[in-house]
Amino acid sequence: MDKERVYKLLFSSVYPLYIQKAERKGRTKEEVDTIIFWLTGYNKKTLQQQIEKKNGFKTFFEQAPKFNPNASKITGVICGYRVEDIEDEIIQKMRYLDKLIDELAKGKKMEKILRE
Repeated sequence: MDKERVYKLLFSSVYPLYIQKAERKGRTKEEVDTIIFWLTGYNKKTLQQQIEKKNGFKTFFEQAPKFNPNASKITGVICGYRVEDIEDEIIQKMRYLDKLIDELAKGKKMEKILRE
């Protein structure tokens, strides 16, 4: 895996795909945003700023106001990798987000997704 290529992947280009994936399964953009806010500490305004700046995932996660300490409770396989075993911090955070969006699309209850 080419880390630098992954780091530069624009959050703004992947974000609409998260929303599409959720909406195809009857979930909402608001639920996607709730997951992102929970994981990263961004809010509506600061998330929009990240999208407008067209930051890559590396910058997106480095600038996250408060990465949720409960993210370590996110376990399982995404894209063939166990998220808890990924050593690269940025890629692990990306996979955490992918995993949460997957759980949303699979119909999991929000409190379970947010590890409450």
